[in-house]
Amino acid sequence: MSADQKIVIIGAGQAGGQAAVSLRQAGFEGTITMVGDEPAPPYQRPPLSKAYLKGKLDRERLFLKPLQFYEDSNITLQTGVSAQKIDRAAKTVALSDGETLDYDTLIIATGSRPRALPLPGAESSNVFDLRTLSDIDVLKPNVQEGRRLLIVGAGYIGLEAAAAARELGLEVTVLEMADRVLARVTSPVMSEFYEKLHETHGVTIKTGAMLAELQTQDGAVTAGVLKSGDVIPCDLVLVGIGILPNEEIASEAGIACKNGILVDRDARTNDPSVYAIGDCAHRPLVHYGRDGRLESVHNAIEQGKIVAAHIMDAKRPVEDVPWFWSDQYDVKLQIAGLSQDYDEAVVRGEPTTNSFAVFYFRSGRLISVDAVNAPAEFLTAKRLIAANADISPELVVDQTKTMKDILAEAMAGQK
Repeated sequence: MSADQKIVIIGAGQAGGQAAVSLRQAGFEGTITMVGDEPAPPYQRPPLSKAYLKGKLDRERLFLKPLQFYEDSNITLQTGVSAQKIDRAAKTVALSDGETLDYDTLIIATGSRPRALPLPGAESSNVFDLRTLSDIDVLKPNVQEGRRLLIVGAGYIGLEAAAAARELGLEVTVLEMADRVLARVTSPVMSEFYEKLHETHGVTIKTGAMLAELQTQDGAVTAGVLKSGDVIPCDLVLVGIGILPNEEIASEAGIACKNGILVDRDARTNDPSVYAIGDCAHRPLVHYGRDGRLESVHNAIEQGKIVAAHIMDAKRPVEDVPWFWSDQYDVKLQIAGLSQDYDEAVVRGEPTTNSFAVFYFRSGRLISVDAVNAPAEFLTAKRLIAANADISPELVVDQTKTMKDILAEAMAGQK
């Protein structure tokens, strides 16, 4: 690709940042302009609700690269400005500051945004999201020992925030509409484990809880009122009820979207000059024979590398089995694969020991594992899923065999 080629990246998060880095590493000599609506350079999001919230990680350590890196790499980083419109015919992007950028290749890495709480009072001064660095910077001064925190939503973000808040001495109540925590993403075994874990640490969890109203006084929420009539006094509220892909700028430009921006295995949209990566992209999930969105660091990094490889006409990187993690108290959960639509779940180990794993099968095939303080189970399952290995539920729960033995036996069957 010639040195006069222009690449514009909309979005300065993990995916956009990785794409810029990978392009330079692959020898791209043209111009790279990365536009981000946040004031910070590309940074890590996972520590926000954990180490950064607790004050154990400095702001600069969140940054994926030092600011000087972008200058040294001849990457133009424009922060605090957003893309407003894509003109595909003219190959331009209009920015919020009035500037218009020309491109030969466009990479959309606009990420996602928190789903808004559809209740009066949700815009109050003491109601917070947990998505951006700015969100946490505004929240941190309010996180003080003895204060009462109400968390709406018992997904991983909500539970991670609950753990951090308890460690900082807050009184915490978590509300969940479903009949168990993490109901959308895991099995009843894991839900029960995390409910007990948090209750042991003093968190009050209310499942099947429908929030009807946020009571306010002088512009601040003072209590959450459930449809049951229960009133939960609080000093601050965190909302974690899911995220939505930022696909609007693509859709308005006529780029195909469906719960995210539709892309192929090389991250290309229906416009050959436009790619989409990260949370906003609806991509092929090659290990599962279907499409979907992945909201993870792994996905952002992988797609950033994939898009750079395709632009540079290089071999596509191997697509890894999706993986995720969550840190709560002294418990590390590592997830390999996607457990949706499983028809059998088996447990290796004993949940009461805080070290066990749940293996998920569909039609007799291993599709996912939730490994709690069990790195060998995580790593082995990841390899088995990647190989589409023929392995039985009975084998993975047999604790007379190590995971190394199980891996060897399963892989021998592949020959």
